[in-house]
Amino acid sequence: MNYAIIVLIAYAGVMLLATVLITKKERDVSRFCVGNRNAGWVITALSVAATWIWAPALFVSAENAYQNGLAGLFWFLVPNVLCLVLFIPFAKRIREQLPEGATLSGYMYQKYESTSIKKLYLFQMGSLTALSTGVQLLAGGKILSMLTGIPFVAMTIIMAAIAFSYSQYSGIRASMLTDAIQMVGMLIVSIAFLVFGIRNGGGLENLQAGLKGINGIGGSLVSQNGIEFFLGFGLPATIGLISGPFGDQCFWQRAFSVKKDRISKSFGAGAVLFGIVPLSMGILGFMGAGMGYEVADAGTINFEMIANLFPAWAVLPFLFMVVSGLLSTIDSNLCAVAALTADSGEKKTLAKSKFAMVVLLLMGICVANIPGLTVTHLFLMYGTLRASTLLPTIFTLSGMQLQAKGVTAGIVSALVVGLPIFAYGNIYNIAGFKTVGSLLTVLLSGIIAMVISRLRGAAHE
Repeated sequence: MNYAIIVLIAYAGVMLLATVLITKKERDVSRFCVGNRNAGWVITALSVAATWIWAPALFVSAENAYQNGLAGLFWFLVPNVLCLVLFIPFAKRIREQLPEGATLSGYMYQKYESTSIKKLYLFQMGSLTALSTGVQLLAGGKILSMLTGIPFVAMTIIMAAIAFSYSQYSGIRASMLTDAIQMVGMLIVSIAFLVFGIRNGGGLENLQAGLKGINGIGGSLVSQNGIEFFLGFGLPATIGLISGPFGDQCFWQRAFSVKKDRISKSFGAGAVLFGIVPLSMGILGFMGAGMGYEVADAGTINFEMIANLFPAWAVLPFLFMVVSGLLSTIDSNLCAVAALTADSGEKKTLAKSKFAMVVLLLMGICVANIPGLTVTHLFLMYGTLRASTLLPTIFTLSGMQLQAKGVTAGIVSALVVGLPIFAYGNIYNIAGFKTVGSLLTVLLSGIIAMVISRLRGAAHE
């Protein structure tokens, strides 16, 4: 039997067995979504880190480092780590203001008593989970299909089934437990690849040469090429990444699930642990550029480097890391959509939430199998989608007095004006459209929400 298939089967067996032995089958929809709200900070930190390790963290980091050198990795890694730190005070505030909550949409509804706002947040976060699930299946399916010989479509279905098998058993507890196991494994593997990648790839000399990227123009953040890269990738990526936890139910769910006084430790440690993985993958990209390695597909440069620089068996731990990183995000998305479904109506049943999990996986499989889509395209697209609710969320949690109609108008304007402009630039790779679209998406929602709220407030005085 193909070794990659053995690893996949073993992975599924370990995660399912750990879930059944360590957690209890959950029959209450509230505990399925947030447990007993007393998770420890270590397991939560590992879960936060694993959830944030998605397809881009594993592949875009290496691709950017290989193609665009220091500038490429910097504008991917730094915002990725910073966003989890910036999220901490707002996670603490939502827990203080809504101690028995489970979702951001529920918090916004409680604040404004507006079904329109609730539906907009459910749409934004629900769409995000579908696109995020699709990108994990796309990246994982491509690599696993190559290694196992199993057709790509079939592999996306297999990955979806594995994530569902343990997530549906005990919900958020299964997700956080398996995240912790996955993250420990990913840290061990990524650090090993970092050390042996430098040694086998020509040492620090090749690493230094690779900081300029394969084209030799990415070694500076402030050069003309560095600024152009910032405008075309860095700025929209930063906006999307900083918006990341704020527009993603997975992270609000963990803020509601951890012990209230352990939120800072959980997300702070999670940010540091997360950063190790894309950094190690980025260094493999630098090594490839420094060696002048001619890659068949820049999107899988780290896989090619490992296959060529390491013994044949080294592909297996890399496969474990890929499967862990992608499925940890998929199972977190499943728990997120379960909570969002429970929040969407008065009738809250576990069967309804589990059905939503199945629907999410079907949507993710469909997205992954759209011809021509790339991981980077999807990463930038749903990153900008998250930005549409960023400022209204921050303003509300900060205590700013906004009107429901203002918040609604702001988010709608971001979705119908900013997002399409960005999508056009993303599809046709036009830096100006991507920059303008990403800025409009994040700014319109906040500015229009404030202006309309001030006007309506003045009219009622």
